[in-house]
Amino acid sequence: MERVIIPNADTVVVLDFETTGLSPDMGDRAIEIGAVRIEQGEVTGRFQALMNPGVRVSSFIEDYTGITNSMLKDAPSCGEVMHQFADFINGYNLVAHNASFDKRFLDAELGMISRGYTGQFVCSMLVARRLYQNAPDHKLGTLIKHANIPSEGTFHRALYDSEMTTKLWLSMLGVMHEQYAISEAPFKLLQTLAKTPKHSIQRLLERA
Repeated sequence: MERVIIPNADTVVVLDFETTGLSPDMGDRAIEIGAVRIEQGEVTGRFQALMNPGVRVSSFIEDYTGITNSMLKDAPSCGEVMHQFADFINGYNLVAHNASFDKRFLDAELGMISRGYTGQFVCSMLVARRLYQNAPDHKLGTLIKHANIPSEGTFHRALYDSEMTTKLWLSMLGVMHEQYAISEAPFKLLQTLAKTPKHSIQRLLERA
């Protein structure tokens, strides 16, 4: 029996891909997936795997991610990893920073193995643009500093970025609780928030 998607925003899988390039439509593939599962705000699982895309990775991507061709040579195939990942995310809503990018790769990689997922996406970057309007920009690293979240690892590795996005996500739920007394945030509210004009945010959350 398929799991029912839990509606609250503190029960999600936060994910991040590292890839050979910017677009699966141009033939780019995933080379690493990282994810953190939280339930009622507590971490209950993690997933991390390198995957062999079947093509060489450019020197730019090697430098950007620290993931080298030699690291990928003996990694499992994208299909093998994505079968496991499809099981990991089954029944959960999904969060990613710049989610349109990660959703494209998730859809493409799962499509190649005829797998799917039942959850819906929301973008933590779009939510942050509404809740942290005074941040210098809305890159993940900038927002982590702006929200005073400790960080000691290296960005642009999938699991670390997922860990940091999870902390940012929980921080934003905390902002909603502290500023608007929202104790339980439905996932749908976060989806709506991500699309709401900045000048209408206060009205939306005061009515939530």
